[in-house]
Amino acid sequence: MNLPQLHYAGGPEGSGFTSVTPGVGGELLREAEPLLRYEPPLRAPSAGFPEALSLSVLSDGSRLLSRAVHTGAGFDFDSGYGGGPGAGAGDGFHAHAVHLPGAAGAAGPARPLPVTAWGSAQWEERTPAGGPPPPLERIPAPGRHDRAALAAFVADRGPWLAGFFADVRRAVEEPDAPRLLLVEEDSAAVARWVMLACGVLPHQRGQWLTFTTYARRPLLAPQRLVGVLPGDVPAEPWPWRVYGAAGAGVPGECADLWARTASAVWLAARPELFAQVRRLPAEPYAAGPLASLALAAGIPLEPAARETAAEWDGTAGAGSGGAGPAGAISVPMPGAGTPAAEPPGPGASPAPGPAAGAAGTARAGTEAAGAATAGPGAAGAAGAGGIRPAGTGSAPEAAAGNRAAPDAALGNQGTPDATLGNQGTPDATLGDRAAREAAAGDRAAPDATLGNQGTPDATPGDRAAREATLGNQGTPDAALGGQGVGGSASAPEAAPAAGREALPDVARRLAHALITDPDRAYGPRERDSLAELPVLRALVLDRLDALAAGDPAAGARLFGRTGLRLGAAEALPHLRMCARAAQARPEADADRVLVLEALLRESGVSLYAEPLVLRTGMRLVWAGNPPEAAEAGLVLATTGAAVHRDAGTWELLARAAAAAPAGDGAAADLAPELLRHFGAELPDGQRPALLLWELVRDLRAGGPAGDGLRRALELGALSPEPGAREAAYAAVAERLLAPDGPDGAGLRALAGCEDPELLAAYRQAARSAPVAERLRSDPGHLASCYAAWSAQPQAGPLWRETRTELLEGVLRPLVRELPAAHLAAAGRELARHDGHRAREFNAWRRTSAADRLRGALRGLIPRSGR
Repeated sequence: MNLPQLHYAGGPEGSGFTSVTPGVGGELLREAEPLLRYEPPLRAPSAGFPEALSLSVLSDGSRLLSRAVHTGAGFDFDSGYGGGPGAGAGDGFHAHAVHLPGAAGAAGPARPLPVTAWGSAQWEERTPAGGPPPPLERIPAPGRHDRAALAAFVADRGPWLAGFFADVRRAVEEPDAPRLLLVEEDSAAVARWVMLACGVLPHQRGQWLTFTTYARRPLLAPQRLVGVLPGDVPAEPWPWRVYGAAGAGVPGECADLWARTASAVWLAARPELFAQVRRLPAEPYAAGPLASLALAAGIPLEPAARETAAEWDGTAGAGSGGAGPAGAISVPMPGAGTPAAEPPGPGASPAPGPAAGAAGTARAGTEAAGAATAGPGAAGAAGAGGIRPAGTGSAPEAAAGNRAAPDAALGNQGTPDATLGNQGTPDATLGDRAAREAAAGDRAAPDATLGNQGTPDATPGDRAAREATLGNQGTPDAALGGQGVGGSASAPEAAPAAGREALPDVARRLAHALITDPDRAYGPRERDSLAELPVLRALVLDRLDALAAGDPAAGARLFGRTGLRLGAAEALPHLRMCARAAQARPEADADRVLVLEALLRESGVSLYAEPLVLRTGMRLVWAGNPPEAAEAGLVLATTGAAVHRDAGTWELLARAAAAAPAGDGAAADLAPELLRHFGAELPDGQRPALLLWELVRDLRAGGPAGDGLRRALELGALSPEPGAREAAYAAVAERLLAPDGPDGAGLRALAGCEDPELLAAYRQAARSAPVAERLRSDPGHLASCYAAWSAQPQAGPLWRETRTELLEGVLRPLVRELPAAHLAAAGRELARHDGHRAREFNAWRRTSAADRLRGALRGLIPRSGR
């Protein structure tokens, strides 16, 4: 290929072409010039100046792939190009473009998708020296892509993917369809949107999907996908469809089943399936083939997608001389004593749908958009687990082929995330070696491909493929043609019954039998059928994954009592966690937070994309009971509040804090966080307890004792949790006995409350070792305690009893041991505030026990003469 290069630069003083490959005509330059201009944002964004990678279609049907960046400086024009002198510093830019000749639909070898040039090191940021640039042989090679960033991107945008794919489909098929506005702070995020879009489309459509990752004035941009910064979103009414972290609204319902299935595939980190589905004899946007491949890959799908997959399997099999419709198959059937339908149990989760279940399959290690390859040489584009026309390769071989060479399937050495469509052709950038290895693998193992040209009869007579199809007519025993789950019916009797059942319903019944009675339901015939019928296995495991989400303990029991095991490529997050929990029981003293983290890693998905895995993990670790407050605090801190809200696990955290014992200091730190994040959702029975724990934290931080005492009494009367109430009363007492002296308003409120629990907490705090130590070491604290305990003699009987106990049982024994200087200092401290109180203190401490006894007796003996 000869791809001419164009260099264009500009600044405040003007702009123009600085260097162009010889032979480029003036008409092309005039049409390309407005497409290459770069207008920086009004304010430099925090993420840096945006990068504009653009693909535009010219009037002759050819394309212009360009990349423009802000340089912050002017430029020097080459002679013969340009419109003025060098620009001033500050707002300069440089654009490097490659002209892609050929009109849409023109025949030729498969080429890498233009968006794969994002991040390429071959893009120049200044005009190269040495004269006009030579033509390139291919588009700039992809740069290193951040897999973790793309994984987080896919997980974060999961709820919007289905609608986005449906709009992308309209954008390439309908000329009047609304354009897509991608509102992001970072142009790299816009590039990821484009990668996702090109990845799901038929390869030829992806080649011609026009886009730009940044436009200062989106209304003037001619592309179908337009990236824009949040501050530049047009206010004018326009037929836009808006997506992006900074612009998308609440995701709506998507009626396009193909788009919903494509979303599930991307979220499951299996984009190589798009390369495989292109090689199947089907319509480009048919949901059935993609759903079939997804099910064989272990991706949970919604019921409608599973049904269309079963329908397509039967139609494709019949059309190729293989299996007939799904209604004529022999599959396991629940036998006598097994419920025919599962009642909805408590906490049971429905089958994952496009927004929940599909999102639940996202993985932290998501491969990037490089998996959107297609074409005759795409390595790894094998059929999927028996869900394909008869005569193709066997399921195990196909799956092994996909797993063994994922990079070859993407046609890229080491950069699968960025390639998105490298066909494995010898001229594909950075893909030569991978392509040759993939082609060699295809020749060595034709059964592992869908017939190198995509024809359904490329490998006729393949016994493994025939047995993997739904209409397995020659192995009734392997297909469980006679004996149901736990039953003893003969094959001729059971086969007609199985034939009358729709495949999804059969799978549902078998899954329910396995989850409710695994010892009985998992017999030799069931084991063989699940091993030899990949479609059935996919449907059963999909349903089991949903059931395990509703009852994780039952899921763990299934793996503990049977030999059922999961394959490495089966994306079943809840089942994977149950299997791990069954096989690795933690020790009694194990760190349960670490156990939870191990289970979440085992799930293989991001809990931010599938929050329900957090609920499953917590129920497996704590068996439905709340964790301890310290554990709950760690879980909340490491996962964030939003995930707990989506998963419903915030209730366990709230119970952990509300029901914590009085001595649990972690509850006081946890409660304010729960109130901040989930205050509106808290039930009336838990809110007072959490508010009491929050009060404990505030009082320990030095909050006012008087207000704290009032709040403690009010909330204590409402809270059913004794631990929170006891902790709050103890905190009030400690605050009243703090070193900085009792709170006058608080003491008056204490004396007048007549609350036995609060006064008991005060007496206990006054007898504590820290208070005794302060009384011995600080004369001022001794003076303040005497003043508090001798005050309010007119209060109720509970306070009079309390003050007498504290004066005589706590303070007097200690005063007898203190040196005279210490007592004299305490007296002077009292005299500073109230001389009368100081005289009372001196008289009180000198009074002996005998004097007090004589005084008491004197009061009881009537005086003579009266």
